[in-house]
Amino acid sequence: MPSTAEPADLRRQLESMTTEAFRPELSEIDRLPTLEIAQIMNGEDATVPGAVATQLPVIAAAIDAAAARMARGGRLIYIGAGTAGRLGVVDASECPPTFNTAPGQVIGVIAGGDGAIRTSVEGAEDSRELAAAELDRIGLTPDDTVVSISASGRTPYAIAAVEHARARGALTVGLSCNGGSALAAAADHGIEVVVGPELIAGSTRLKAGTAQKLVLNMISTITMIRLGKTYGNLMVDVRASNDKLRARSRRIVALATGAADAEIEAALAATGGEVKDAILVIAGGVDAMTATRLLAESKGHLRAALQLALRD
Repeated sequence: MPSTAEPADLRRQLESMTTEAFRPELSEIDRLPTLEIAQIMNGEDATVPGAVATQLPVIAAAIDAAAARMARGGRLIYIGAGTAGRLGVVDASECPPTFNTAPGQVIGVIAGGDGAIRTSVEGAEDSRELAAAELDRIGLTPDDTVVSISASGRTPYAIAAVEHARARGALTVGLSCNGGSALAAAADHGIEVVVGPELIAGSTRLKAGTAQKLVLNMISTITMIRLGKTYGNLMVDVRASNDKLRARSRRIVALATGAADAEIEAALAATGGEVKDAILVIAGGVDAMTATRLLAESKGHLRAALQLALRD
């Protein structure tokens, strides 16, 4: 069912949001030289990291809670409409090649379905029922974390997703770019990155979109660090699915071990190209089968597996 907000009520809501504010000082920006417009836009973008910084304690708490659930088998689920939904889909799609996440471990859901990634589906963001149906379709569980994204923080689809997820016992995170948002209030963890009025009034794919991307980068990356998907700052769970990533795998093993090329090639061959296992073979002085066992015992944490290998 579409939102029941009256047009006048919706206009009043928008007028109260900093992301929708009109900036008179930019009312003749179309008359400026292109370089000057670019300089103004770049200056606007430079303010976003500072706005994100104000929310770091909230972001960290959300990450720790999400990582705890994922460690016991839960999923990370991004959900949103329009630009917000697309950003979630992008971040989710990068996790398998970057961190070798299992299929379906990190999911991006966008209002209107996969077709809405490329073509706007008008009205989808107003449907509360659609959000609940999408979460039911993917079999939401209490171990899952739902990160609902909306620049305004008032999108009915995004708010309904949080409400439905909480009712199912899932952890909920609401990411918006307005203070005092309904989305943040509905979630277990409300992240409100207030970036201020946009260069183009109401075009929240700009600073708000940048802020959302930065926060999603943090959520996925730091969660994966907590889950043992890295060794220091090395991407040891990389999925070597093309020539570039195979070369990167060799370089990561070299950086982690300092071994010669021939030893690295032998270790990767013995472990089926698995970077973590290869590092453990070289640095831990074990065979490939033992490396696999130690990593399983350590729940995939290479540092802990190395300690076991060296202790044995």
